[in-house]
Amino acid sequence: MRTLNDYFLTARLADVSAASSVNIAVPDDGKIIEIISVLGGAITGANAAVTTAINGTTVTGGGFTVAHSGSAAGDVDIAEPTANNNVTEGQYITITTDGASSTTQPLDITVIIRR
Repeated sequence: MRTLNDYFLTARLADVSAASSVNIAVPDDGKIIEIISVLGGAITGANAAVTTAINGTTVTGGGFTVAHSGSAAGDVDIAEPTANNNVTEGQYITITTDGASSTTQPLDITVIIRR
């Protein structure tokens, strides 16, 4: 259940199948409690591994795998960080894909932060 103390940051990886990353500025202190993604369409060849970092430090439990087998538009993946997930105003969060899959597809990401 969400509280009024939660806020949401969104970003898009234009192509989960190409090694790339996106940075998101942090506007307020808090703790990342969940990272949710939704795939734009089917990917092929291999799974895509996605990781999360805060100012270059990997978020423990902040990674997830976008599976290629049976993938389709609307597939949702969730990560629930367990450590190294506190953020402060002025930091940045980086979401990175290893690009191991094939087929160009966007991945939309929502980072949920609790104050």
